[in-house]
Amino acid sequence: MPPSHLEVADVFRMHGAAWRAANADHISLDQLKVMSAIERCRTAVLGGHVARCEDCAHEHIAYNSCRNRHCPKCQAGAAKAWLAAREAELLPVRYFHLVFTLPKPVADIARHNKREIYNLLMRSSADTVIRIAADPKHLGARAGITSVLHTWGSAMTHHPHVHMIVPGGGLSADGTGWIACRRNFFLSVRVLSRLYRRLFLDGLARLHKAGKLHFFGDHARLADRAAFDAFLRPLRKIDWVVYAKEPFAGPRAVLAYLSRYTHRVAISNSRLIRMDGRSVTFRVKDYRVNGPGRHTTMTLKTGEFIRRFLIHVLPKGQHRIRHYGFFGNGNRAANIARIKELLGAETSDQGHARDDNIDASDASDALARVLALPCPCCGGRLVIVETMAPERRPRAPPGTARAAA
Repeated sequence: MPPSHLEVADVFRMHGAAWRAANADHISLDQLKVMSAIERCRTAVLGGHVARCEDCAHEHIAYNSCRNRHCPKCQAGAAKAWLAAREAELLPVRYFHLVFTLPKPVADIARHNKREIYNLLMRSSADTVIRIAADPKHLGARAGITSVLHTWGSAMTHHPHVHMIVPGGGLSADGTGWIACRRNFFLSVRVLSRLYRRLFLDGLARLHKAGKLHFFGDHARLADRAAFDAFLRPLRKIDWVVYAKEPFAGPRAVLAYLSRYTHRVAISNSRLIRMDGRSVTFRVKDYRVNGPGRHTTMTLKTGEFIRRFLIHVLPKGQHRIRHYGFFGNGNRAANIARIKELLGAETSDQGHARDDNIDASDASDALARVLALPCPCCGGRLVIVETMAPERRPRAPPGTARAAA
């Protein structure tokens, strides 16, 4: 199978049924739904439509996508729409990139406690930044945060961590001024690490006391309170990895970064190289190596590839992108408008470009009938002329006579 055409869906379609049968007692309903969605994505099973080019009359068949957030093929459109909304919220300041990770012992117990520990990871990391930024000894301002949860490493191993994008400054306590941080320094990583460790471990202890954590296999003994306290003790003494990357080169670079990270899944189709009856080979990046050896390949048995992909399926309703501080959803628009006013930045007039003589609903209906991709023959607009219902058998390509009609 050519590398450029290999997809995660191909792996699932070829080996998914056998893997599900062999692992029936170890796969969750959420994981089963993800496998099914990816297998059916952009196939005749989901239905589709026929579009005709306005210029050359070429007809194009397009099948519907599954829109599952774990599907490698469905994230580009979602990311594009999300980024369009974020572009209007960009502030004319320097942005910083922080990363909060978990020690391996905690990451191990997160496998069976995803909802509780992932939520705690995002809350405690955000609380850390907000508290330190509000301290007059550091910044003395209310920060704004966009957090993105990732649960994987390059080899699809379980590695929960949070990527955080933070504007370089914040609102003053009374909301009347903008307090900027130093040019290449936001907050002390050492101070952030220590508070983050304390907040997370305190939260973990509360979850255990409330009976919200579950333990299996080698970790079953941790259900006992004394054993869990002993488990936490050494974690209070080690350094927790929090690091800050180089500041972004302007607000536009933030959008470029977010377009790659916000809607990423465990592995993209572009990283797949080949598949045979027993294994899958894909590209990986070793972050411990600098230079040419950083990019290499890895081959996994097909069953292990599927297992690794599915351990990153999030619980239903788990939000992977969250906003805190002055980006919090409650007063988000008002806060951004106020900050732009303080910084002397222009605010966009969303209604300015619209022609009042055009009915908005009519324009929306017209756009809904146009495919996002151009005609493969001439680049013209593809307009939907026929809809195919789900579960319909694949139809043959349109004939010459019909195309000319």
